[in-house]
Amino acid sequence: MEISIRKIEIMQTSTELTVRDILGTWKARWGINRMNYKVEPGLYSIGKPNSNSPVLVTANYKMSFDMLRKELKGIDAWILVLDTKGINVWCAAGKGTFGTRELLNRIAIVQLEKVVSHRNVILPQLGAPGISAHEVLKYSGFKVLYGPVKAKDVIEFINSGMKATAEMRTVRFSAYDRLVLTPVELVGTFKVSLMIFGILFLLNLLGFGPFGFVDFYAYMGAVLVGCVLTPVLLPWIPGRAFAWKGWLMGFIWAVLVNVLNGWTAVPQYSILRALGYLLILPSVSAFFAMNFTGSSTFTSFSGVLKEMRIAVPAIALSIFLGIVLILVNSFIKL
Repeated sequence: MEISIRKIEIMQTSTELTVRDILGTWKARWGINRMNYKVEPGLYSIGKPNSNSPVLVTANYKMSFDMLRKELKGIDAWILVLDTKGINVWCAAGKGTFGTRELLNRIAIVQLEKVVSHRNVILPQLGAPGISAHEVLKYSGFKVLYGPVKAKDVIEFINSGMKATAEMRTVRFSAYDRLVLTPVELVGTFKVSLMIFGILFLLNLLGFGPFGFVDFYAYMGAVLVGCVLTPVLLPWIPGRAFAWKGWLMGFIWAVLVNVLNGWTAVPQYSILRALGYLLILPSVSAFFAMNFTGSSTFTSFSGVLKEMRIAVPAIALSIFLGIVLILVNSFIKL
């Protein structure tokens, strides 16, 4: 079938990632330019696709785009990139930017019906919550096929006649998958941490201290527990709520901090300070662990809202009481 696509803008891309692509991914992992790490929405070609070549749909978050295209070595295909405002497929499906309206709009803009003779578009499985397949078929004539969870299985999926195995359909969120998400969580704490250190410095100047090295490593340890240790150990920590999991790990850290500083054996280490740590440090870990709900496949939107309504006031109250105890300790040694 011979078709004319001279008026249709098609961008050529490659399956090979450059050093710049790899560096960009590393920077995005650490939160550097993450909100602007995206590609132009539209139709891309891999290899030399024709009217019979498969059409794969993805988000315009560059990391999502790169993860898909690098797995397409050896095949000719079209990639239809939706405008998800630089958000990955899974999150964009929840926010509505990887949605039915945008898919229909992009199919129309690129005139996909003039590019391919078939009427199938392959969407990532994690994008399913945002797409109404019957509406896409009704208004565009294209049938939605849901591909595998992982981009690495796409070629096998295509070669098997667009059929996915149970393994391809299984959503896994391994310790490694969770670990690679923690750097951006840590970076997000920098501004808050600098403010806290600034406040402690001022309190020292005003004579409400001393806040020193112990407070520094106790707080930073609580941050690491909430941002790194809790996400990595997530499935094995008792309980369902992220805040509870973070609090439990933070409580263990607070006890360890108190023991490392000689309480109760060392009289100079005040019981008020020890209790202050037991109130503050688990709450800090709980707060940062709760932030990880947005990066996890373990939660639902309604579940997150319910958890926050309960956890946030409890965290705020616990931190406030802990701060009061430590400030009182500056004047009264118990």
